[in-house]
Amino acid sequence: MDKRDILASYALKYHGDWSLIARAIREKERPEKVPAENYITVYDDIYPDTLRELRFPPWVIFYRGDISLLGRMAVTVVGSRNICRYGRDITEMIVSVLSEEFVTVSGLARGVDACVHQTAIRCGGKTVGVIGSGLGTIYPSANRSLYQRMYDEHLVISEYPYDVGVRRRHFPWRNRILAALGSILIVTQAEVKSGTMLTVNEAISLSRDIYCVPYPPGDPAGAGCNRLISQGAMILYTPEQLNEIKLHKNLQKG
Repeated sequence: MDKRDILASYALKYHGDWSLIARAIREKERPEKVPAENYITVYDDIYPDTLRELRFPPWVIFYRGDISLLGRMAVTVVGSRNICRYGRDITEMIVSVLSEEFVTVSGLARGVDACVHQTAIRCGGKTVGVIGSGLGTIYPSANRSLYQRMYDEHLVISEYPYDVGVRRRHFPWRNRILAALGSILIVTQAEVKSGTMLTVNEAISLSRDIYCVPYPPGDPAGAGCNRLISQGAMILYTPEQLNEIKLHKNLQKG
C-alpha cells in the first residue's frame, strides 16, 4: 500500500473518526482493507487547499460525481431546514445569479440546502453536497432523487466511509468542511438557535466573508440572520451586491 491507501484504510477501520485516524498515523498501525469507493486524501494534489486551512482537515474525502469541482471557485450557501416562503424565494434568487460564476456548496439537508442544490441544477450551474454520513446513506430520504442527480452530474463528498450511518455528532463536524470550501459564506435563513450558526463560527475562524439576508423584525424564521448582521456580518439586500461577489471571484482569478 502507498501512503494514501494506508490513510484510507484507517478511515475505513475507524469509520472516518478524525482523532482515531490521527492516532493510527502516530502509532503507525498496520493497515488493513482499502475502501472500494472513490476517495482522495491530504496527500493528493487534487485535495483542495481550502480544506488545508482547517485546524482539523479531513484525512480522506470519499466522493461520488465530478471531483474536479473541488478545484473551482465556490460559494457556500446554507440555512434553516424549515424553509419559509421568503427564504426559498431569496435562496433561489441568490443561487441563480451566483451559479453563473461559482460552484455552490451546501449540506444536502432538507430546506435551504436542498433548495440551493435544486436551484443550481435548474439554472445549469454546478453544485457540491457535503454530507455527515457515508455515501451509502441517503438522508433525508426525501432527497433521494436529488442525491442521484448529484451523483450523476455534480458532486457529493463525505469524510465518512460508505456504510457509516447518520450520527448527530457528525453534522456539526461536517460544517467545518462547508465553511472551508466556499470563499464566501451566505446565510439565507436562520433562527437564533440553529445549526447554521456552527457553520458561521467555522467561517469566522477561517476569515471568510459572511453575508446574511435580513428579515422583518420579529420574524423568528430569520432572527438568526438579523442577529448575525447586528454582530458584524455583511447584509445582503440588493441584487447589485451579487454582482460585486461575482466580481470578487474575477479579481481573485486575476
